[in-house]
Amino acid sequence: MAGLLLAVGLAVSGCTPTPAGHPPGEVFDPYEGENRRTHTFNRALDRKLLRPAGKGASGFIPDDVENMIGRFAFHLSIPGAVVNNILQGNMKGATEDTYRFVVNTTIGLGGLFDTATELNMPQATDADFGQTLHVWGVREGAYLELPLLGPSTERAAAGKVVDLFTNPLSYVLDEPANYAIPAASAASGLSDRGRYADTIDSILYESADSYAQARSLYSQNRRFKLGGGSGGALEDPYDAQLGALPEDPYDE
Repeated sequence: MAGLLLAVGLAVSGCTPTPAGHPPGEVFDPYEGENRRTHTFNRALDRKLLRPAGKGASGFIPDDVENMIGRFAFHLSIPGAVVNNILQGNMKGATEDTYRFVVNTTIGLGGLFDTATELNMPQATDADFGQTLHVWGVREGAYLELPLLGPSTERAAAGKVVDLFTNPLSYVLDEPANYAIPAASAASGLSDRGRYADTIDSILYESADSYAQARSLYSQNRRFKLGGGSGGALEDPYDAQLGALPEDPYDE
């Protein structure tokens, strides 16, 4: 709880104010030099580890199983979204997410199947604490690239810290069952890295400036979500950006 309160306090007081005269809508990136160094590290880590591991896992695991992993990981995140909806005063979203969680936990066999969608229930809100801070009026702050986690902002980064504490399942489940939440999230992320290899590779390795490209895509996607452009999960922001690459040009 102390860590949660500290993160909230830092988010409220520590987000760098945008200077007067900064073009409206343009990404505020006063730490670009350090961000670019982190981006170089992330790119190298992706090329040496995440990309080959993701492609290997995706090539080995059947598509149906990968879909189940993704659904299960997202399902485990829904209780945290319920908490954030309550904190935002969005009781409709909290109620709909709760119904979705109950249906997919029971009929959907623990979230392995998305029965709620098949029953035409409202899509999940995918609310997070960065969004909650936005609703509370906390400014976006400066753009950041985080090690391993990638593009973010000061507000969103603080939200990521708080989200470590807001999922009720973390407190309800005993060890080692509570490790399923981060494990499923990591497995889903690795699977996605393999499944969307072409589009992600085109941004990281084929862009004239991969840092600027990733920054632009993240900022557009995040602001779209915070602006209420979608009631549920967003489409993949990298979809149809630069086209497919020649077969595996980055293997050494």
